[in-house]
Amino acid sequence: MKESKIKKKNTFLKKIFFKLSRSLGYEVMDQGDLSLNSSEGKSSNSSLSQLGVSSLTLPMGKVKITRPVKSLDIILRTCASIKMLTQSKERIFEKEKSEYTLRCLKSIVNSIKFSEKELKKVKIKLTIIDFNSNQEIIDKFESILNNNFFSYEIKRLEYEKYSTQISSTNEENKPVTVNQKSNMSNIHQSIELSKNCEDLIYFVEDDYIHSKNSILELISAYEKFTSQLNSEVFLCPTDYPYLYRDVENTNVIIGNQLHWRRINQTLCTFLTSKMMIDRYHEKITQMCKFEHYPFEKPLHDIYKKEFCFSPIPSIAIHCTNINSIYGLSPNVDFKKLWEEAAF
Repeated sequence: MKESKIKKKNTFLKKIFFKLSRSLGYEVMDQGDLSLNSSEGKSSNSSLSQLGVSSLTLPMGKVKITRPVKSLDIILRTCASIKMLTQSKERIFEKEKSEYTLRCLKSIVNSIKFSEKELKKVKIKLTIIDFNSNQEIIDKFESILNNNFFSYEIKRLEYEKYSTQISSTNEENKPVTVNQKSNMSNIHQSIELSKNCEDLIYFVEDDYIHSKNSILELISAYEKFTSQLNSEVFLCPTDYPYLYRDVENTNVIIGNQLHWRRINQTLCTFLTSKMMIDRYHEKITQMCKFEHYPFEKPLHDIYKKEFCFSPIPSIAIHCTNINSIYGLSPNVDFKKLWEEAAF
């Protein structure tokens, strides 16, 4: 009886100690099993950060969030009918294009739902801008998106409106293909749609398969980096292999649960804020009106002035051909990500 009273007393005192520790900005860890006693039983492998409040990385301590994220608009550009935009080689897994489109969407939805508890603090909307997908595919979009805690919308690409603004020849003085015009038009419509967004915007191509932690990592890292740097940034979810061809100086920074490195190039899947889109609107829309070489040159010019980071390892893989240096990221389990995105 006496022993039981002592245990109850010790438990009560521990709870008081844990609450006091948290109020002072400290976490108490049990070195035996690496559980954080003051964090609702979370382990050191869990996400310890609180969106909009603080970013916690062991053993680095907390970073106070001074730039909380209010909302996230995900703008997904889809075209289930065009197999490859500029290449003739098969993609990894050698499936029809619609398979990649649907798994891309499913992987994003899975990632949002995986961190639903944390992400409910952020207003999320997913918008699809689709070009030439048949009604069966659109119905599958609906079935994947329906009955979730976030809002969504499916729009058709206004091809005639935007394609007429595209130069007929590119930087190499070659004709711009119809497929490329549809891609450029979709990017243009996405940029125009972002005018109605409130905070973060994630522009995504429909052949990126996302890991379950991707959306939370993107938002958490954005909050942390902007709070530390006192500057808006760009984030790319993919660790592109072509950026390792040359040995270059870079900066490595710690995100929520991953390391990120500074990069100076991306493709057209990236996340940033409405503030940055407004600041560089004219520069970004150059991609939509004239085909540069490389295509993303206007973005790369922006990255000479602004911070852009990508995670190590990737939180989204770009499903191109197995030999493409613009696609599959190093040290990633491609098959696992693919299977997790089954619908």
